[in-house]
Amino acid sequence: MSDFVNLSRDGAVAIITLNRPERHNAMDDEMSDAFVSLLFSALEDDSRVILIRGEGRSFCSGRDTSVLGHRARDESDFHFVRRHQESRLRMMDSTKPIIAALKGGAIGGGCELALACDIRVADTSLKLSLPEINYGVLPDTGGTQMMTALIGPSRTKYMVMTGKKIDAATALAWGAVDFVVAPGELDATALEIAREIAAKPPINLAMAKQMIDMIHGPAIRAGTRAELLAQTALFKTEDYQEARAALREKRAANYKGK
Repeated sequence: MSDFVNLSRDGAVAIITLNRPERHNAMDDEMSDAFVSLLFSALEDDSRVILIRGEGRSFCSGRDTSVLGHRARDESDFHFVRRHQESRLRMMDSTKPIIAALKGGAIGGGCELALACDIRVADTSLKLSLPEINYGVLPDTGGTQMMTALIGPSRTKYMVMTGKKIDAATALAWGAVDFVVAPGELDATALEIAREIAAKPPINLAMAKQMIDMIHGPAIRAGTRAELLAQTALFKTEDYQEARAALREKRAANYKGK
């Protein structure tokens, strides 16, 4: 258990709350490890549905920028990325429906976390983005694959290649989220949906999720592993180092394609 992530229950619904509101629930290594531990616990307990939400103004603003490039376990880039991919793949492979309650920033890894859920409920404050290109890298825990499955290749290319945010109305129109409600209604709406699903026969839910995911699931898994190889290569480029230097020095980057 960590102060940064909490696990609670509402009947058959397991609720995971990201609780670092002063950093918009950005994940450093400690918070990421705590989240994965509680997620895996919820995936294996007797709950029937998992709801993931964020405390404060945002869902999750991704990896904490203060630890970008840091490897707490002294592991290779390859093993670091692959380890983080495992939690996304476990979410998709789980028999349990997973619901995300989205607000404020759902950025980078936070966006990918939302995409790995089965149903996304947002409020009107949502800003959704995959901004990794601005840091000299690309999404690496399934973002290019899961987003394409939801909104199509052209819109995903726009998001990934520009790094720009889209608002809740655009996310709904494009299919990146499933419901948009007023900010004061988000938690109640997401929990109501979770309770409704949790009341159904568990084996039917498991079979339904598995059958529906078959339309995109194999491609998403293969594409996620392709992200692993791409990201490992990008960490070694001069342009990645230039992107980091430009951000640190608050200047425009001068990319050379090397």
